[in-house]
Amino acid sequence: MPMSDHVDRYVAIKRALGYSFIDQALVLKRFAAFAAGDEFLNTARVITWASLASSQVRSAEWFRVARNFAIAMHAEDERHEIPPRDVFGKARRLRPPPHILAVEDIERVMRRALLLPPTASLTPYTYYYLFGLLATTGLRVSEATSLVRTDLGPDGLVIRETKFHKSRLVPIAASTQSALAAYLRLRGRIGGADPHVFVLSNGKPPDHATVTRTFVKLARACGLRSSSGRGPRLHDLRHSFAVRSLERCGSDRGAVDRHMLALSTYLGHASIADTYWYLEATPVLTRQIALAAEALSAGSRS
Repeated sequence: MPMSDHVDRYVAIKRALGYSFIDQALVLKRFAAFAAGDEFLNTARVITWASLASSQVRSAEWFRVARNFAIAMHAEDERHEIPPRDVFGKARRLRPPPHILAVEDIERVMRRALLLPPTASLTPYTYYYLFGLLATTGLRVSEATSLVRTDLGPDGLVIRETKFHKSRLVPIAASTQSALAAYLRLRGRIGGADPHVFVLSNGKPPDHATVTRTFVKLARACGLRSSSGRGPRLHDLRHSFAVRSLERCGSDRGAVDRHMLALSTYLGHASIADTYWYLEATPVLTRQIALAAEALSAGSRS
């Protein structure tokens, strides 16, 4: 069996288990192209291929992905070799530091969206309401752009086939319901027949990359991003929602734990560990944790 067939089957299995497996699939397709003449995984071939990456960190990441693939293939057929661990050192993908946006900054971006071309078209309003929804719900952009009108109900938004192939109900505030209703009235007059909630002036929904580029452009125009590219990203609307939500818990550990579980479900995280990351994501939350720890320590000494 060609290496590309092994990769395709492995990727299909991972996705059937609920993993998005996008970046890893791209890496493995590169490996399959490099090892096109091989029927079985070979340690030397994996190491040679990984060494072609642009940096030591990337070589380690490529090698890690290929080694996990080799482990799965070896379980089926021992002729597939498993390379030794950490040939390129330990690779760890660091999360980029979040930029927690103030409400005023989000409003600036939204108002700037109303100036987008084409003038007097649906596009500026689509971005205005789309960014508002992302900020007030913490949805992933792919979840928001995939919404169809039948996903909007009196109990909130039905998010179908999410990142981990699960569906969930996202309750929304009355003000958010009203804003969506206002957008849908406008969209009904000039938006066309596409079933998606958010569409542009061409009558089609925006894709993830286009929304991301538009947010960056608007954030730069508002002075929130530097010319070197530093500053808030589109995903920081989700980060900001999560952090602001947790800040409302104060230093009550019980409230934090209860809210953490609810927030993990609301955001659609596969693991609550992904939600606990927000506890250390900002100085505000870190300070609250430190103060609570100091108070507990002082109480135990008294």
